[in-house]
Formats: sequence, structure tokens, C-alpha cells
Amino acid sequence: FCTPCLQECLKPKKPVCGVCRSTLSAGSRALDLEKQIETTETTCNGCNKKMFLSKMRSHAASCSKYQNYIMEGVKAVTKEPLHNTRSFPNRFTFPCPYCSEKNFDQEGLVEHCKALHSMDAKQVVCPICASMPWGDPNYRSANFMEHLQRRHRFSYDTFVVVKASLCPVLQDYDADEDDMMAQVLMRSLRDK
Repeated sequence: FCTPCLQECLKPKKPVCGVCRSTLSAGSRALDLEKQIETTETTCNGCNKKMFLSKMRSHAASCSKYQNYIMEGVKAVTKEPLHNTRSFPNRFTFPCPYCSEKNFDQEGLVEHCKALHSMDAKQVVCPICASMPWGDPNYRSANFMEHLQRRHRFSYDTFVVVKASLCPVLQDYDADEDDMMAQVLMRSLRDK
């Protein structure tokens, strides 16, 4: 989570978890998570050196082979998309649900709606959520502007694992959550 999202979760009198919405206890540490970080062994994707996750961040900062590995990954996902992607939902551009103006990226849609529709109380379907496998294309948000501010401050594509075995531009929206959490945990300790 980014700091603003965490702060939103901690604002209420009874702070809640940003994932499951269960009540958080102030000042309690995630000892089970700390233990997992201290005892889980991984391998640097650059130099193949084995170490515990707790040591990965400092190692990655000084490993030139890891830095090269990261740059190769960036180059792989920024190449031109393949032309044969029609069978996959468009998760890159969206129409405005108020005025039907088209071809906004996620950030552009948020800015457009803030600038032109901030006072519109009409219940509309979020085109970003509707494009996701878990999205309901018929669900009308009671407060779309608040929904945009809370749910779409970042792009889902930034946080979804690339499914490189099929195509470098396809995102794996169907990956197992536990597996994704383990990957995110490892990457967060590797990356600054």
C-alpha cells in the first residue's frame, strides 16, 4: 500500500485493514510476517546468491547484476504491444460514464471526472472496475467520484504480475492471491 491509502485505513476511530477490513490494533506488530521474512530463503535474480528475504533489499541495492535484471524487465514490458490482443478485455482506455467521451487512460478518466463531473450525483458504472474479471458491469456506484478517489489512485496494471509465459503485454488477473502475496513480499524486499 502507498502511504495515503494506509492513512485512510487508519483514520477511523476503529482502524481497519486495507484488504479484509478487519479491525486493526494500534501498535501491534505483525510478528508472524516478520518471522516469515527472517526465515524465508530466496535467490537474487541477478547473481543467484541465496539469502533470507530480510537481507534482500540491502543486497539488491549493491548487486549490479540485479540492477541489470531489473532494467531488462523494464525493457521487456515497455515494448510495443502485439496486435493480436482482441480476445482480451481493454483495460487501458475507458469511456467517461457521464458524458461517454472515450479513450481515457485511468489517470485521465479520474482527472476528467474531477474537472467536469465532480458535482454530478447520477449513479454510474465504473468502467475501470467493469473491465476487471471481478468487476460487475451492472453495479452502479452510489458515489462514483468518491469511488474514483479511493479505488483508482493507482493503476491496477502497475501491480499485476506480468504473465510472461504467454505474452509480455498480458496481465495475469487470475493468479492465485497467496502466490501473488508471496511474490509481492519478495519483490518489495528486493526493490527500493
